[in-house]
Amino acid sequence: MKAQHVQLTAEVGINHNGDINIAKKLIDVASVFGVDFVKFQKRTIDLVYTKEELDKPRESPWGTTTREQKNGLEFGKNEYDEIDEYCRGRKIRWYASPWDQLSVKFLMQYDTPYIKVASAKITDFELLSMIKQTNKPLIISTGMSTKEEVDKCLHFLGSQVEYILACNSQYPTPDHEMNLSFISTLKKEYPKYKIGFSNHHAGVFFCCAAVAFGAEMLEFHITLNRASYGTDQAASIEPAGIMRIVDYTRGLETAIGDSQWHVFPGEEVIKKKLRKE
Repeated sequence: MKAQHVQLTAEVGINHNGDINIAKKLIDVASVFGVDFVKFQKRTIDLVYTKEELDKPRESPWGTTTREQKNGLEFGKNEYDEIDEYCRGRKIRWYASPWDQLSVKFLMQYDTPYIKVASAKITDFELLSMIKQTNKPLIISTGMSTKEEVDKCLHFLGSQVEYILACNSQYPTPDHEMNLSFISTLKKEYPKYKIGFSNHHAGVFFCCAAVAFGAEMLEFHITLNRASYGTDQAASIEPAGIMRIVDYTRGLETAIGDSQWHVFPGEEVIKKKLRKE
């Protein structure tokens, strides 16, 4: 039986801190280690956040308000044009999570393989309606969601959804809330869909354990340094960890097997030597 290829997504997200060179370094790391996709997040700041929220005081490398911080983190067309070209050169594909309708339109300029619906957005049916019109394959995450909320999202989006990812939306997720066995629950509840896991733990162990539970896609945040500025850095994986996740996942794909009874060829010689007929 051929080993299943688990799809690996390294989420750059906003860990580039508004610096295209950092984004390229993260793309390099993902590409060199054999990750399948890199992922970003796209927001239209004035649509996603209220004026009151944006005007609040907030110290950051870009200024003293939340608006300055959010604008500092956001990439525009010039940066995404570079990302698109750079990923093609590095033989790795990219996609993103749009957080508003204008961001959906923005992303449609690019030939991305998926659109990701973030956990925070699976109940935003105005956004889902725009996403549905793209006819692109979709990935949804289940973080902080009830079964009823997930069911409504799936009913609305239908077969356009390819992957459902088990997820806890706390950054970083504590060990006792990882609930990896939920992957098995999703596989039973939604047999028509591929089931994966979106990780927000800072370690590599649970990512690999998710593969053993049957995850068909693994998504994890990446960073060059967890001590860098940013809310997502502490829940992200550094380069050495990315390499281990890829190596362990590819090994597990082969080692998991098909769950059937076998006397393997390598055992036959031992069997003849040790068994008495």
